[in-house]
Amino acid sequence: MILITGHVILTPEHRERMIALGAEHSARSREEPGCLGHRCHVDVEQPDRLVFVEEWADIAAVRTHFAVPASAAFVAEMRALSPQPPVIRIYAAEDVTAKLMG
Repeated sequence: MILITGHVILTPEHRERMIALGAEHSARSREEPGCLGHRCHVDVEQPDRLVFVEEWADIAAVRTHFAVPASAAFVAEMRALSPQPPVIRIYAAEDVTAKLMG
């Protein structure tokens, strides 16, 4: 599985628009092949931070997701509205719940 985490800094004047964009992007992404989960959250410790957590079946699904025009438009608009560039981290992940929890 591929795990993607990211965040973008919200600004007071664009906060509602940015949250709406994040929710729309997550909902749209969940409909894509290979998307196992895609959520955006307002950080309860840093309320000016919108956090994304994504789970994808494999790298091919992520590449396809990044190639979707709506994904590129989402990133471009977030960059324009935020005082800082979005942060993204992509990991190859293994679910070890059963190993740790029995």
